[in-house]
Order: sequence, then structure tokens, then C-alpha cells
Amino acid sequence: MMEYLIPILIVILVAIVLILVFRRKHNAIISDLDQQKLQIQHKPILEEMTKVKQLNMNGQTEEMFERWRNIWNEVMDHDIPEVDSLLFDAEEFVDKMRFGKASQTEQLIKERLHIAEQKMNSILEELHNLIGSEEKNRIEMEQINEQYRAARKNVLAHQYSFGEALPALEQELESFQPEMNEYNELTAKGNYMSAREVVMRLREKGDLLFPKLHDIPTLFSEVSSKIPATLHELRTGKNEMESQGYFLDHLELTSKLDGIEAELVTLKEEIAKLSVGPVKRRVEEIKDELETVYDVLEKEVKARAYVDQQHLVIAEKLDETKKQTQAAQEEANYIKQSYHLTDEQLSVPVKCLEKLTAAESKMTWVQTRLSEETSAYSSIEEELRSLEQVIGEQDEIQSEFHNKLKNLRIDENSSRAKIVELKRTLHVTERSLHKANLPGVPEEIDVRFEEAEENIFVVEQNLQEVPLNMATVDANMKKAEGAVQEAVAKAEEMLENALLVERIIQYGNRYRTTNTAVNVKLLEAEHAFRQKRYTKALEEAGIAVEQAEPGALKKIQKMMKEQQWNH
Repeated sequence: MMEYLIPILIVILVAIVLILVFRRKHNAIISDLDQQKLQIQHKPILEEMTKVKQLNMNGQTEEMFERWRNIWNEVMDHDIPEVDSLLFDAEEFVDKMRFGKASQTEQLIKERLHIAEQKMNSILEELHNLIGSEEKNRIEMEQINEQYRAARKNVLAHQYSFGEALPALEQELESFQPEMNEYNELTAKGNYMSAREVVMRLREKGDLLFPKLHDIPTLFSEVSSKIPATLHELRTGKNEMESQGYFLDHLELTSKLDGIEAELVTLKEEIAKLSVGPVKRRVEEIKDELETVYDVLEKEVKARAYVDQQHLVIAEKLDETKKQTQAAQEEANYIKQSYHLTDEQLSVPVKCLEKLTAAESKMTWVQTRLSEETSAYSSIEEELRSLEQVIGEQDEIQSEFHNKLKNLRIDENSSRAKIVELKRTLHVTERSLHKANLPGVPEEIDVRFEEAEENIFVVEQNLQEVPLNMATVDANMKKAEGAVQEAVAKAEEMLENALLVERIIQYGNRYRTTNTAVNVKLLEAEHAFRQKRYTKALEEAGIAVEQAEPGALKKIQKMMKEQQWNH
């Protein structure tokens, strides 16, 4: 029996729990819907509608007010009571556990509330638009009226400055009055929304017109007096420059200035039509073009100053550089009998003369143009600057070549002096080896000295050749210097090692009688020393004293350095 009773009890408990859950859920939904209803009921529609009564209750305002009041009454007298009834039904369905019907009723309530809220929001939005329109209209019309009065005053006080544009400006200003009157009439009748459209048209018209009142006098002054004055000044300047010998035909100034002058007539007509924007842009372009003309004429003046000051100087420099290059060529032909010169070296003055001859042709062309006065000074300046650069480059090349020729003798004497110095260095080093009272010089050192002497002999032979090839001398001189340096370094290293061996053996003698191993090593070191194996002797002697007295080798080396410093 219990087996069947427990499942039944579980099912009953689950059912009870589900019923409680659904009841709680629906009660919460119904409570939220009731709150939404209250929010809609309490929207401040009446308070806002009261503000409208402060406006002119005529025309559009009156019509809108009546419509809003009807909608509000409909919501409050019909929609809200209907929602109240549906909320009561929903609560009954929940109490009777008819949850499906409750859900349907709740959905219906949501739809009714949504419609009611849309109606209320629509009223508030239109209310705010109407009140806002009245306020915006009033503020903006005050601004427009102020701008309009200032514009009228400006036009009346400065009629002459507006030139041919005056009739069109007065006509545009007159067109404001009918629309202002229309605005006043619409406002008086309570048609604020229609008045708003008039305000926006007036503002748009003012935004287009009022800035023109600022621009037109300036533009009229530019096209009527300033630009014509500039054109006259440029024409006068052009004529004066041409009378002074300037060639300006390539600039085509007459046709350019005539074209601008003719265009000014068209620009005046455009100003008279109040077409300010395009005229303003074109006036700026014309001013830039005229400024460019000034720059071009100034460039011609500066070019003439340069040409007058420099063309004879450059011609003299060209002649001088050519003479120096010819002299360098003659010097090279003479020097090549004593010194070897490569084809590349001999070609340097030849190439320089070719470029300088071409430069002479250009200089002749420049002088012809100057005498005929058929070229712009700016183009002549460019040619002269180009010639100046070419002459400078060739002058530098030939000067460098001349210095190289002059240095050949100096280099030869320097090489002969170096040979003497290298021989002396070898001789001094050889004497040091002999004076060292050593058993002999290792064969390796002898070979180094022989190589150094052979390299010196090769350089001496090079210096006897005619013509003398200094490139070969320099190359072999480097080999000889390297060989001498290496031989001397090896000899000095050998002498230093030999002296150190003697000092180590002398120091180690104190341990010979008491330390057989030290005695044996020192005997080996002495044997290697007598065989001219000084590196081996140093190694054996060093091991010996280190065995007897660790650190002795460094101590001996330090003592030797101190003695060298004292000497």
C-alpha cells in the first residue's frame, strides 16, 4: 500500500509547488502592470496643457489643445477603466488557477497600456514642440530683427561702398519684410508651428545675405581700385624695366595683365548679382597671380645685378683656370720624363681642357645675348651659375692634379729619407744584439733581418729607375717598413727574454743546493740558453723558480721593470 501512496504524495506535492510558483509569477506580473497603469495615469498632461493656455489660444494652438484634451479624456475615461477591468479578471483567473487565461489577459493588458502610453507620450511630445517652437521663434526672431536692422543701417550709411550691388542688396533686404509680417500674423493667430517654418526660412536667408554685407565692400574695393592700381603699377614697372634693357617678352605680361583687367568687369557684374563666393575665390587667385608677377620681375632685377657683377669675373676665372690647366698639362709632359705617370693621370688636364673649351663656347653665347639684349637676365643667370660651377669643379681638379705633380719630388725625397732611417734602425738593433753578449742570434732573427734588408734593397733599386714609378716605390716601401718593424720587434723580444732568463737563473741559484728538482730544471734552462733557444730557456727557468718559490717569476719581472724605470 505504501508503495503506491508515496508516489501519489510526491505528485501532489509537486503539483502544489507548481501552483504556488505560477500564482506568485502571475501576481508579480499583474502588480507590474498595475504600476505601469498608475504611471500612465500620473503623467503631467494637465500641468503641461496649462502652460499652453499662456500662448495665443487661436488657430493651430486651439485645435491642438482640443485634440490633446479629447485624447486625454479618452485615455482616462475609457482606456484606463478597461485596463482596471482586465486586471480584475486576471486576478480572478489566477485565484481559480486558470493560468492560461491569466496569461492571455495579461498580454491584452500590455497591449492596452502600450496604446495608452503612446497616446500620452504623443501629447507630451507635441506639447513640448509647440512650447519649444514659441520660445525658439521668439529668441531667433529677436536675433534676425537685430541683424536685419544692423544690415539696413549699414547699407544706408555706406551706400557707395556697395557699388553696383546696392540695388540687389536693397531688394534682398526688402524681401525680409513680408515674411516678418507673416510671422507676426501667424504668431498672433496661435499658429506657432507654421510660424516656425517662416523663422527657419528667414534664418536661412539671413545666413546667406548678412555675411555678404561684410564681403561686398572689400571685394568691390579690390576689383574697382586696388587690383586696377596694382595692374597699373605692374605695367609701369614693366615699361621702365624694358626701357632699361630688360628682356621680358617671355613673360607675356601684357596679355596676362590685359586678361585680368577684362575679367574685373565680369567680376563686378557678379558682385552686382550678389554672387560673392566665386568672386571672393577668384579675387584671391588674381592677387596671388599678381604677386607672382612681382616675384618674377624681382627675380629679373636680382638676376641682372648678379649678371652685371659676375659675368666678367666668371669670364676671367674661366680664362685663368684654362691657363693653369694648360700649364699643368705642360708640367705633366715634362715631369713624365723623370716620373712614371699613368694614362689616367695624364688624361686629367686633357679632360679639364675639353670641359673648359665647352665652357668658353657657352660664355661667348652669354656675352652675345647680353650685347643683343634678346634674353632674359634670369636665363643668363642660370647659364652663368652653371658655368661658375663647371669652372669651380675643373679648377679644383687641376689644382689637385698640380699638387700631386709637385708632391712627386717631395715623396721621392721622403722615400730616400725613409730608406736611410730604416737602415739606421736595423743597424742599431744589430749592434744591440752583438753588445748583449749572448751565445748567438737565433736563425729566425737572422732570417727576419735578411728579409728586411732585401726589401730595403728593392726600394733602393726602385728609386734608381728612370722614369721613377712612385706608386711602386710606395707599395714596396710599405713592405720594407713592415719587414723592419717585425725584425726589430722579434729582436727586442729575444733580448728581453734572454735578460729575463739570466735574472731567473741568478735568482734560482739560491735553491740549487737544497732542491735537486730546481737544479735539474735550471741546468736544462742553461743548456737551452747556450743553444740560442731563449724561449725554451725562459720556460724551463720559470718552472724551476716557481717550484721552489711560487710567485717568484712575477716578483723577478717586477724587479726588472723597476730597474728599467730607474735607468
